[in-house]
Amino acid sequence: MARRATPPPPPAAPAGTTGKGPLAAIRRRRARPKFGPDGRPTGRIAQMRQVYSMTRREDPSVRWWMLGVVVAVFAVAVPVGFLVGHPIYLTVIALPLAVLGAMVVLARKAEAAAYKQIEGRPGAAGAALRSIRRGWDITEEPVAVDPRTQDSVFRGVGRAGVVLVGDGPPHRVGKLLEAERRKVTRVLPSVPVHVLQAGTGEDQVPLAKLPRRVQRLKPVMTKNELSEVNRRLKAIGGMRLPVPKGIDPMRARPDRKAVRGR
Repeated sequence: MARRATPPPPPAAPAGTTGKGPLAAIRRRRARPKFGPDGRPTGRIAQMRQVYSMTRREDPSVRWWMLGVVVAVFAVAVPVGFLVGHPIYLTVIALPLAVLGAMVVLARKAEAAAYKQIEGRPGAAGAALRSIRRGWDITEEPVAVDPRTQDSVFRGVGRAGVVLVGDGPPHRVGKLLEAERRKVTRVLPSVPVHVLQAGTGEDQVPLAKLPRRVQRLKPVMTKNELSEVNRRLKAIGGMRLPVPKGIDPMRARPDRKAVRGR
């Protein structure tokens, strides 16, 4: 009887990475792969380079804004250092402040570039709403969708009430918003329902300003009332997709005669 081949042993860990303590943790961190599954680098500096490259493609002026912030910080710190008699000390302090200011500018520009990339695409309003960190429960999927035009409605629940955001042209998405508003009002007659439209048209909210617009709504409910509102909204469910016509594969029965070869 042939013997089954034994699998090869797993590769040994790099030397010095199996112990405990701070030095072993540093060695394990250095031994981690520097590239992700897609072949891209995973370090922080590499990620910052990617963010800068993406932002520069959408907004070439980002490098001048970052450079301007650095120059402005040193232009203030160096003269003040000579006035107080400590120019080197204030120059050293200005260096991290200049880097921090440049990173803040890059973050703001990168956020605007990201919104510009998804603007006009289906689901852009939902992506903008999900950037809200706290205070709002945003649905992952739209609660209403027009299958022909891909117009959609996203829903958010917070202490300010229920927010319905339409994603599409105003003359089309308005009907979806009104139908969803009526459905929510039937279940929650005493809860305020705010209706917004995301876009660049008239009476629409740009994607970059949509999260702030929602966060500025005045709270009118307590946490207990918010929990009850969430429970009722979950009871009515979200978008219901149409069931395709034809045979249900889960209920289909095999032809016994065909199986027997008749």
